[in-house]
Amino acid sequence: MENKVVLLNFWPSSYGMRLRIALAEKGIKYEEKDENLVEKSSLLLEMNPVHKTIPVLVHNGKPICESLNILQYIDEVWNENSPLLPSDPYERARARFWADFIDKKAFSLVRRLWLSKGEKLEAVKKEFIEGLKTLEGELGDKIYFGGDKFGFVDISLAPLASWFYTLETCANFSVEAECPKIGSWTKRCWERESVANSLPNPHKIYADWVVEHKKQYGE
Repeated sequence: MENKVVLLNFWPSSYGMRLRIALAEKGIKYEEKDENLVEKSSLLLEMNPVHKTIPVLVHNGKPICESLNILQYIDEVWNENSPLLPSDPYERARARFWADFIDKKAFSLVRRLWLSKGEKLEAVKKEFIEGLKTLEGELGDKIYFGGDKFGFVDISLAPLASWFYTLETCANFSVEAECPKIGSWTKRCWERESVANSLPNPHKIYADWVVEHKKQYGE
């Protein structure tokens, strides 16, 4: 059976980074196509005609969209090793809840954090840190969110490790000072080969994407 996997992505995308990590954890070979989000390719428009956004996983010609949905698909299709979600239905539901929380209370604020100024920035920063503190409470003293195993919630949040330098620089705060357990968890994530090989260098995101974007658009 053919098993061709293509990831339509954009290199600084936190959502796409999730999928790189998951595919690496599963040991899945794939082709990655970096998209131009200004001039979107005909392939992207064909594969995701509803939202017209990345990431999109194309498996044997069939597209799967939305990063958390794709993570679950990867876990279900390649279920022989490195399970991402727990086997217990209750724990699976909890993991999906926290992944959704990460989308709504962390990822959704990233762009506003590095673009906002003044009072707006302070308000967004406060909301972002509160979200991290809530996640820190869920992490507790565990190694990973799922306990001893790196899993769905960890992969959902891990891409922020690549963005923390930018956010700290633009918003003038320290993740490690505000949320030391999240800081320690971040270091453990970086030690994993699947994470280290999947995330862009934090300084590259700041210099090559954020700074250049601000120059181009005068923001």
